[in-house]
Amino acid sequence: MLRNIHRTRVYIPSQGPASWQAFLAEPERQWRTGYSAKTLAHCWENAEGLPNEIARMFDPPAELLLALPEHKVPLEGGNRESQNDVFALIRFGDQTCAATIEGKVNEPFGPTVGEWLVGPSQGKQDRMGQLCGLLGFDEAPPSHIRYQLMHRMASALIEARRFKTDEAAMIVHSFSPTRMWFEDFASFASLLGVEAKPDLSNTVILRSGQRLRLGWATGNGDFLAC
Repeated sequence: MLRNIHRTRVYIPSQGPASWQAFLAEPERQWRTGYSAKTLAHCWENAEGLPNEIARMFDPPAELLLALPEHKVPLEGGNRESQNDVFALIRFGDQTCAATIEGKVNEPFGPTVGEWLVGPSQGKQDRMGQLCGLLGFDEAPPSHIRYQLMHRMASALIEARRFKTDEAAMIVHSFSPTRMWFEDFASFASLLGVEAKPDLSNTVILRSGQRLRLGWATGNGDFLAC
C-alpha cells in the first residue's frame, strides 16, 4: 500500500546552482565537479528556460513552466521515494508534459532488477507490482534491466496523473562524451516497443492510455568543468 507521506507543496526559488546541493541525498559526496549533480545544476540554471537539447525532445516551441530539483515521488513499499534529479512541467504547442530528468555523466543506473529483487521483501514485491502496473508489464522485466529506469519512468507517470498533463516523459540528460550506459536505456526502451536513439525522443501509448515520451539528450560538455 502507498504510505501516507507528507508531500512538500511549498518551494523556495533557487538562488543559483549552489542551491541545488542541499537537496541531494548525500550533499557532500555527490556535489563534485565533473559529476552529474553539479553539472546538471549549472546547465539548467544557465539556460533561460529549457536547455536546448531538452527542448529538442519536444515539438517546438517548447517552454519550461516549472523545474523542481531533486523531486521526490512516493512509491508503494519500502521507505524510500524515487528522488528525481529534475521534475519539469513543459508546455509544447497546446500540450503539457510532466517530465522526470535523469542526469548522467559516467555514473551507472544502479542495480539491475535481478540484483534489486534478491531476497525480495513484501515491500519490494508491492513496489514492483506498482511499477509494472504503471508501465503495463505483466511481470517483472528481465533481470538485466536497470531498476532505476523503472521508478524514474513511473515517477513521471504518477506526476502526470497528479497534474493532469497530456503526457509524461522520462529523459536522460547525459553529459558523457562516450554516451556511457546508453545501452541500458535502449534495453529498457525496447520493452516498450521503442528503438531508442541519442538526441531523439519517442512516444508510446501505455495500456492505461497514458502517453509516455522517452528520450536521451546529450548535454553541453562545457558544464563538466563547473
